Amino acid sequence: MPKIKTIKAAAKRFTVSASGKIKHKQSHRSHILTKKSTKRKRQLRSMNPVHDSDRKAVARMIPYL
Repeated sequence: MPKIKTIKAAAKRFTVSASGKIKHKQSHRSHILTKKSTKRKRQLRSMNPVHDSDRKAVARMIPYL
């Protein structure tokens, strides 16, 4: 059976926690930060788990993580 290629763009965007959950960084945190409140920027800092409906697709893109 041939090896499955990892989609490198997905590997850069997702990480797998020790318990096996796939996490991703939130959007809207890269630019135009002056008009966003401190609370909003702080809440965008954390990594969120991938939604259940998307987990299968993400796992297929990064098979060896």
